[in-house]
Amino acid sequence: MNEQQNISPAIEPERYEFRGARAYIFDLTRRDLFKFLGAGALILCTNAKTSAFQESGRSQSQTNDLPKDISAWLHIGENGEVSVFTGKVEVGQNIRTSLTQAVAEELRMQTSQIRVVMGDTLLTPFDMGTFGSRTTPTMNLQLRKAAAAAREMLKDLAAQSWNVPREHVVAGDGKISDALSKNSATYGALLKGRELARLIPDQDPLLPATEWKVSGKPLPKVDGRAFVTGAHKYPSDQKRPGMLYGKVVRPSKFETKLVFADLSAAEKMSGVIVVRDGDFIGVAAPSDELASHAAATIKTDWTAAPQPSSKTVFDYLRNNLEARESYNSSSKISAPANALSATYTVAYISHAPLEPRAALAEWDGDKLTVWTGTQRPFGVREELASVFRISLENVRVLMPDTGSAYGGKHTGESAIEAARLARAAKKPVKVVWTRKEEFTWAYFRPAGVIDVRATVGAGGQLEYWEFTNFNSGGSGLNTPYAAEVRNEQFQPTKYPLRQGSYRGLAATANHFARESFMDELAHQAKLDPLEFRLRNLRDERLKAVFEAAAKKFGWPGNKKSSGRGFGIAGGVEKGGYIATCAEIAVERATGAVRVVRIVSAFECGAIVNPEGLRNQVEGSNIMGLGGALFEAIEFEDGRILNAAFSKYRVPRFQDVPQIEIVLIDRKDLPSAGAGETPIVGIAPAIGNAIFDATGTRLRSLPMVPNGLRIS
Repeated sequence: MNEQQNISPAIEPERYEFRGARAYIFDLTRRDLFKFLGAGALILCTNAKTSAFQESGRSQSQTNDLPKDISAWLHIGENGEVSVFTGKVEVGQNIRTSLTQAVAEELRMQTSQIRVVMGDTLLTPFDMGTFGSRTTPTMNLQLRKAAAAAREMLKDLAAQSWNVPREHVVAGDGKISDALSKNSATYGALLKGRELARLIPDQDPLLPATEWKVSGKPLPKVDGRAFVTGAHKYPSDQKRPGMLYGKVVRPSKFETKLVFADLSAAEKMSGVIVVRDGDFIGVAAPSDELASHAAATIKTDWTAAPQPSSKTVFDYLRNNLEARESYNSSSKISAPANALSATYTVAYISHAPLEPRAALAEWDGDKLTVWTGTQRPFGVREELASVFRISLENVRVLMPDTGSAYGGKHTGESAIEAARLARAAKKPVKVVWTRKEEFTWAYFRPAGVIDVRATVGAGGQLEYWEFTNFNSGGSGLNTPYAAEVRNEQFQPTKYPLRQGSYRGLAATANHFARESFMDELAHQAKLDPLEFRLRNLRDERLKAVFEAAAKKFGWPGNKKSSGRGFGIAGGVEKGGYIATCAEIAVERATGAVRVVRIVSAFECGAIVNPEGLRNQVEGSNIMGLGGALFEAIEFEDGRILNAAFSKYRVPRFQDVPQIEIVLIDRKDLPSAGAGETPIVGIAPAIGNAIFDATGTRLRSLPMVPNGLRIS
C-alpha cells in the first residue's frame, strides 16, 4: 500500500534542507556490495534520484493521489479493535490524539478501541512528511473520509445480512443496529476479519462540526501514561539483540575535506570496529563508553577555507545575493521620497530538541530496517536507498514517537551513519548524537535581513508598502494589510551555515519585521497601534483575533509603574490567525527585560481537540520567547562557539510569564493546523512592548541577549 503517493504540495523556499547536498557519498563499489550481500542478483535503486526529487518537493511531477481504498487506511479486527495507518508522525504535537478522535467520530465508537500506526514505511501509505501544519487539514480529513466510508460499508453489509431496509440501520458505540428487527452486531463480527474492500467515494457523509461528539472535546493524550511513567521507548531507547553503539568522528569545522586520518589506535581495541569510507570515519563497539573512547583516539586533519562569523553574517547575506528562486508579489515601483524605512535582522538559532538525533539500523541480508526520529520517514527511506544503492522495497523506516523536532528532523544523517556502521559490523548499530553534535551538525533556522519602507496617508491608511527579505525565506512575506501599492520580495543569498526548516519557517522573521514596523508607522501617524491595524485590515478573521486578544488583555493596558510596557502583534499563516498582546517590565538599573503577561487569541477553523490546541499555542509562545529575547548561534570560521545549553540560552521556567489563551472555535470552517502559526506573534509583541516602556526600538532578533541598553 505504501507506493501510492499524494500530490506534492508547494514547498516553501526556506526548506533549504530539501535542496542540500547529500549527507554522505560513500565509496561503495560493486565488489563491496557483492561481498556484503552475498550471492544473488544485485538490484540497484535506479529510481532513487527521481523519487528523491518527488519526496523532497524539488519536482512537482508526481500526480498520484492519496490511496482510495479504505483498507489502506483502516483495518477492523474481529475483536473490534480498529487499526489506523498514516505516514504522519508524532513529535510531541499530540496529533496521535486528534487523529484518533477523527476516526472515532466518524466510526461512532470509543477512542479506546482505536490504535494509530504512524510513520512505518512498510505499513502506512506514503506521506511527504509531518511539517507545514498539514496534518490536521489533510490527514485528519483523509482519515475521516476513510472512517465514514467504512461506516457506510458496514451499514450496507448489515442491511444485506439481515435483509432489512438500509435506512433503518444505524452505527453507534462500535456496533451496527436495527431497531425494527432488534438485530445488532459489532463491527468486528460483521467483517469477520475481512478487509474493508471498497473505495472511498468523492462525497462522504461526514459529520458536521456542529454535531461532533468526540472531536471538539479535550481528550487526554493517547498513551500519555506511557510517556509519564517512562514506559515509552523513544528512538534513543531502542535496542536489538547483539546491538553495538556507534560514534562518528566529525570534522574540525564546516565545509572541510579530510586529508589525513590515523585509525591505528582504535583498530587495536578489542571489540571495536572502525570504518573509513571517503570522508566518513566511524566506530562501533559493545558499549557507548568504549565507542566514545575509540573515536577519541582517531587522529585527523582537515582543510577548509576561511568562513564568515556571526558578527558579520548580515553584511555577508546582503552582499552575496543569488538569482535563483527569488520572487516578488508585484512589479517594482520606486518608493516615495517621504517613505519611512527600517531594517530588521534575525540571527541563526538552533532547534534544540529535547531528544537529539538518534537511529538504530539493522541489516538482514540485503534488507535494511532503521528506527529513527524523523519527520519524514519516507524521505529517510529515499536517502538510505540512494546512499546504499538498494531498492526502496528493501528499506523499512520506523519512527517511534520522538522527543520533539520543530522542523529540524527532516533529514536522515543519524540513520545513514548507523546503517553504514551496521553494514560493516554485520550487527545492529545505534547512533545517538551528543548535544554538542546536535548543536553543531544539525541545520539551523536561517538568519535574515529585512528591509521595509512605507508611507501612510492623512487618514491613517497605508499607501505604499515595500518589503524585502534576504535569505530568511518567503513564508508570511505578503502583508495582510491593505496598501495601494505593494512591492514584496524574497531574495535568496549565499549562506555560511547549514540552514533549513524551523517552526513557522520565515513567517517568524517576516512577522517580526512587519508587525514591528506597523508599530513604528502607528506612532508616526499618532494612532493607537491596534486602531492603526484595524483601519488597514480587510480580513475579518484577522480582525476578530486582534479584537479578542485586545479585549482579554484589556488593551491598551494600565501602566501601574514606570518601566512597564504593552505591545500587540498578529498575523495569518498556514490557515491560522493569531494575535498576541504582551506586557513587559524593564529594570532600568540592570537592563533586564521580563515578560510579565501574554494573551494570545487564535483561530484555525473548527477545533478538533481544544486542550491539545491550547497546549500548542502556549508552547509556541514559550518557545518563541527564546528567539525573541536571547537565542542566537555564535560562530566563527566554520565553528559553533556556543554548542551547549550552558552557553546557548533557551527559555527556562523562570522566564515563563502568565499566559492566557483565547481560542475561537469556527465550526463553520474547515480545521487548519496549529503547530506553526501561533509563534509568529510573540517576538513583535514583546518588541513593541519594550518600545512602549522605554522608547527604544529594537530591530534585531534576539532583542536583549545581554539585557537592554538604556541611554
